[in-house]
Amino acid sequence: MPLFTSAPKSICLLRLSAIGDVCHAVAMVQAIQKQWPTTKITWIMGKIEAQLLNDLPNVEVIVFDKKTGYQGMKAIWKQLSGRKFDALLHMQLALRASALTIGIKAKYKVGFNRKRAKEGQWLFTNKKIPDTASQHVLDSFFEFAYYLGIEKTTPTWHIPLSESDINFAQSISPSGKPLFVISPAASKDERNWLTERYAAIADYAIEKGFEVALCGSPAPREITLGENIQKLMRQPVINLIGKTSLKQLTATLKEARIVLAPDSGPAHIATTQGTPVIGLYGHSNPLRTGPYLSLDNVVSVYEKHVELQHKKPISELPWSARAKGAHIMKDIELQSLKYKINKLLN
Repeated sequence: MPLFTSAPKSICLLRLSAIGDVCHAVAMVQAIQKQWPTTKITWIMGKIEAQLLNDLPNVEVIVFDKKTGYQGMKAIWKQLSGRKFDALLHMQLALRASALTIGIKAKYKVGFNRKRAKEGQWLFTNKKIPDTASQHVLDSFFEFAYYLGIEKTTPTWHIPLSESDINFAQSISPSGKPLFVISPAASKDERNWLTERYAAIADYAIEKGFEVALCGSPAPREITLGENIQKLMRQPVINLIGKTSLKQLTATLKEARIVLAPDSGPAHIATTQGTPVIGLYGHSNPLRTGPYLSLDNVVSVYEKHVELQHKKPISELPWSARAKGAHIMKDIELQSLKYKINKLLN
């Protein structure tokens, strides 16, 4: 039986990070809004994530900066004092997030079931979603909505973009050539593809008639990676790394004909914009964290390495099993990406 047979008055969602995961959660939130337009939704999210999602239609966004620690938690509890939600969707496994739920009043506090919960999350919830079978993170998030009583639906997204953001993206390629965007940096350097291969595939995309742009955050390691790719290229490239806001980045990914990225936030932002993504995977399971609408475009060496390291077939490994090592991504061959590009062009 669903938790609600009619629209609840209010729902609080706790999903602080990361960019890719909050993009998955947007689709779930908007599925709830579509079926229950009168339900008031409050979303507690991280500081960076709010730069992308603070203007979601009819969603109250409350920002939690994890750097503020306990003082930040108390500030949120004070802001929400006197309010009691019909349900709190506790969708973050970290203990910090669980601690934050203590001061949030809700009739039902819904979390993952014990098989998938980590860091004692099950101790902080009084309802658990039954799901143990879904592979992709987005599908597991949707199980929260289904548990509430939302009908099965296909994920869709609407992230507002301003006219200036759209104009910025449309001005990137004044030649009018289709845009090929490479977001080369994952959250850890070992999950990046080889620098010289990024340069080679960028040159190849230019030869195929694309304008190529590099994108990424202002983190020094990302800026350095972009500069190194640029140095190795034979053709000129547009380097936007560290030069865009998250909204401008989103508009740029929407403008792109193809996006190339490892397991990272921009791959999932591009998915929200309906842009095909060629995902590069070696350390995590693309069926779990790959670009949701582009899983056929993924180039993966994950299965090979995770089975070798764990000495078990992938069917016997945990949902979140990872492969480790700085050597893994070198097994993704340049030719595999050329094949994916040509497939998308045809």
